[in-house]
Amino acid sequence: MRDRPIGFFDSGLGGLTVVREFVKLAPSEDIIYLGDTARLPYGTKSAESVIRFSLENLAFLIEKEVKLVVVACSTSASVAMDRIREKSLVPAISVVEAGANAVVFSERSFRKIGIIGTTTTINKGEYQRLIRERQPSARIVARACPLLVPLVEEGMVAGPIPTAVVEYYLHDIRDADALVLGCTHYPLLKPLLSEYMGPKTVMVDPSEETARVLKERLEENNIARTKGQGRVRVFLTDFPPGYETLVSRFLGPVPLNIEKV
Repeated sequence: MRDRPIGFFDSGLGGLTVVREFVKLAPSEDIIYLGDTARLPYGTKSAESVIRFSLENLAFLIEKEVKLVVVACSTSASVAMDRIREKSLVPAISVVEAGANAVVFSERSFRKIGIIGTTTTINKGEYQRLIRERQPSARIVARACPLLVPLVEEGMVAGPIPTAVVEYYLHDIRDADALVLGCTHYPLLKPLLSEYMGPKTVMVDPSEETARVLKERLEENNIARTKGQGRVRVFLTDFPPGYETLVSRFLGPVPLNIEKV
């Protein structure tokens, strides 16, 4: 079990930000990542479609004999997590639960919490529900930001255009004590978002939190691999134009193989 890979999936390539953070913490682990690039974005799909796609992604990873599954897609984690856990033969970790827990278990007390994400993630309200369960007095402002994902994929993470888009979405929540980056694309915008929101706002990055939770779960279950150099295999359901550049943008300089399924 210890030598089996860990499975990650997302609707596209944004979930590689979770992989990037995890590789920093556990470089010996083998990783299989599935990006459903043929059917992205999930953020504009119906709940029924998201659940179906998510279960198909899960089946692919289970066939690869993974020891644990990470749902690195905020939309899937918001809409399909119950069904995923019902069907999965191995433990499954949610990027949304990790991000929400980072807020509610923080040493700081957040009176106003901003949440940004895709339209489906925000409308589903899973981040809001999980935070309110433990912090009912907190004021939560959730904002769908559909233009941020294409900006990241175009590499436009700084400059006047992304700054104007951030201003459009966040101008009325600059006084938030915390901002939850509720989409795995958004860590690439963290410098811009941090500068815009100012030093008083804590950036909550679910990619970092998910990586930390995953490492802890492996150690608790005594299935962590601690020797050797891990391998990252990326499977995509389509090769969109410029996919190699996008993989490098999200994952960084990590040796990997990219295959189409």
